Amino acid sequence: MADKQMTSSPIISRNVDNSTTARTDLLKTPSIESSPREDNSQDGKPITKNDFQGVSASKHETETSSRDTPPEVPSGNPPGEDYSVLTVPQKRMVVFTASVASVFSPMATSIYYPSLEIIAKDLGVSNSQISLTVTLFLVIQGIAPSFIADLADRSGRRPMYIVCFILFNAANIGLALQNNFVALLILRMLQAGGSSGTIALANGVVGDTITSSERGQYIAYSSFASIFGVLVAPILGGAIAQYAGWHFVFWFLFIFSCVVNIPLILFFPETCRRVVDNGSIPPPFLSRNITDNIRHKNRAKAGLVYDEEKAVDIKSKYRFSLPNPFSTLKVLLDLESALVLVATGLCLGNFYATSTASSKIFFEVYNFNQLQVSLMFIPLGGGSILAAFTAGIMVDQNYRRHATRLGIPIVRNRAQDLTDFPIEKARLQVAFPVAFISGAAVIGFGWSLVHKTSLAGPVITMFVAGWGLTCSVQVLNVLLVDLFPGKPSVATAANNLVRCEIGAVFTAVIVPLIDAVGTGWAFTILSLISVAFNPVLLILMRKGPEWRKQRKAKEEKARSQKEEKSKKRDMETRR
Repeated sequence: MADKQMTSSPIISRNVDNSTTARTDLLKTPSIESSPREDNSQDGKPITKNDFQGVSASKHETETSSRDTPPEVPSGNPPGEDYSVLTVPQKRMVVFTASVASVFSPMATSIYYPSLEIIAKDLGVSNSQISLTVTLFLVIQGIAPSFIADLADRSGRRPMYIVCFILFNAANIGLALQNNFVALLILRMLQAGGSSGTIALANGVVGDTITSSERGQYIAYSSFASIFGVLVAPILGGAIAQYAGWHFVFWFLFIFSCVVNIPLILFFPETCRRVVDNGSIPPPFLSRNITDNIRHKNRAKAGLVYDEEKAVDIKSKYRFSLPNPFSTLKVLLDLESALVLVATGLCLGNFYATSTASSKIFFEVYNFNQLQVSLMFIPLGGGSILAAFTAGIMVDQNYRRHATRLGIPIVRNRAQDLTDFPIEKARLQVAFPVAFISGAAVIGFGWSLVHKTSLAGPVITMFVAGWGLTCSVQVLNVLLVDLFPGKPSVATAANNLVRCEIGAVFTAVIVPLIDAVGTGWAFTILSLISVAFNPVLLILMRKGPEWRKQRKAKEEKARSQKEEKSKKRDMETRR
């Protein structure tokens, strides 16, 4: 028992980048400093239990500490490089800003739903044909981030934000001016390509700045804006289409995108570790915002120097190259991540199917107009917003519970070595029961429409389904970033690919399935597919740590072989 007893950390002077001088410097300019990625092989040594050996702690101190809270070091971090030079408020601002930029991916999807019936009539096409615009949107939404994320992880977040902004707004202008089904189909795919990458970029920013032990509390900041988009977009879409026509929906997206993205392009800092390391290294021209020169001059005046050797190494490796989508395929081919991705995709498939079918069903069952249909998306979005806050609390509490049980101290702003930590259990013990609750809610939603209950029936079941599905997805997303700490954008791109393709399938089949077997059985079938997969998560909890160690060993072997080949080439070149 003695070897598992928790220990407290000595108070050590803070790293110079987190000094009072550094904080004052950061606050002098609008730009906020970025941080390195959580990579166990670089950028400072990750914290393990062994780092605290020899530090004594009495039995009384252990018993009087919080039962669910492992030792923490809020102001005296052990020697080594901080995982992030950002203060907590700065982290929240950076993550929230990235989240706001990612709002356009779900908003471009949801704002379109209330107008499906009207667009079909105006263009003279069937409901199945107009549903194809949703299906293909999701297909491209899944594929595009594979290219954007790879470039973002190698060349920086800011250049990719600019590319996404240009593509998205070009598509919006075209959609606002067209009156042809083929043009609608093609431009919706272009719109998907421009908007979908922003979610991968936002998760990349989280991976750049937030450690595993903190990640849960940032779920609300990283997802609130995108979930808020799911809640507000259908209402806006219904109101705009009702009073200004469905074409103006796309003018609204263009205007709103300019309002958000122009300030982001001007002021948002680069956070990619391969470009700016811990934020102290000046970024290259394409990743530089308008305040970077001022900020780095102020840092130099304050005596906050950076590692010049590391800066030279980073700059020598920095280059633009063609995107490599095969890095995403590596995530897909990993057994552990594949199981997480399928579970996430099935949850979101049910979410998309519920959203897509709702427009048609509420028109037919309750004889609603566009505005009334749009208001029926509020329960789904409201449940999702609640999930953004509750999921983070549950995830962090369970992480701390496991850390306490193992006697592993949690050190603020330090990367935790997850090699021997049961991260799968810490995350999936939250997602597993919630997945069953959401499945029951989706089934209840379908049958409440069959029996034409009062609006309370579909409202309550949609709210519970929104909470359960979103909560499960958020927790699984956090686990996926934990499994690939060095490649958060690529991991998210793989997630987008699977969830969007499964979502596309669910979206494509829901209307024909309702026509074939009825509303109740259609939702029951789709929900049971997801519920039937849930027991696989139990296998993941048990075998995940072993699979993770095997993957890490393979990666280290491949890395060492690559380094040896590089050294041999250098020696031959010198000869």
